[in-house]
Amino acid sequence: MRIVLSLLVGVLLLISPASVLAEQQSAVLAGGCFWCMESDLEKLPGVISVESGYSGGSVSNPTYNQVSSETTGHQEVVEVLFDSTRISYPRLLQSYWRNVDPFDGDGQFCDRGDSYRPVIFTRGDQQNSQALASQSKAARELGVSEAALKVEIKPLEKFWPAEDYHQNFAELNSVKYKYYRWACGRDKRLDQVWGNEARTGDSWTK
Repeated sequence: MRIVLSLLVGVLLLISPASVLAEQQSAVLAGGCFWCMESDLEKLPGVISVESGYSGGSVSNPTYNQVSSETTGHQEVVEVLFDSTRISYPRLLQSYWRNVDPFDGDGQFCDRGDSYRPVIFTRGDQQNSQALASQSKAARELGVSEAALKVEIKPLEKFWPAEDYHQNFAELNSVKYKYYRWACGRDKRLDQVWGNEARTGDSWTK
């Protein structure tokens, strides 16, 4: 009986909430308009959810109007919750790089200013080292020096969720979103930079 009980306890521990939570990780990424980053990354197998928000600034609970005024130091970001048994952080970063213009440190596509700068916000030493490794691989794939890439890598201090009307924007406002993305030239520029690898999470080619 004790053996049976021990086995049952072991099984319960394996499927306990703590075990499930241990497999869930999060990443905070800035790549221009958070509507676009949310839409691009939520489609990846293993991604559980993507939430638009703000990070990097000095104001608590910032609003969209405050951030877009370019006075708070925040960037538009997404927080990606993912199942690490299905998609790793480095693999997620591959998709991130292929969805940004890494040569533009003054904004992204038609959106200009500090709040649209590309930034990888890291949680802990492991994410930081993996982010730096992804930077090296992105530079190698593009055939440039790492110094040519303008994506900043810095520790995450706080993620602030954006207002409700910014969440799931591409899904809830399909026509407006598609027009904005086309008019902003996002995909055209991604194709110029990344070629056939644009918008993919495929393994690095070099």
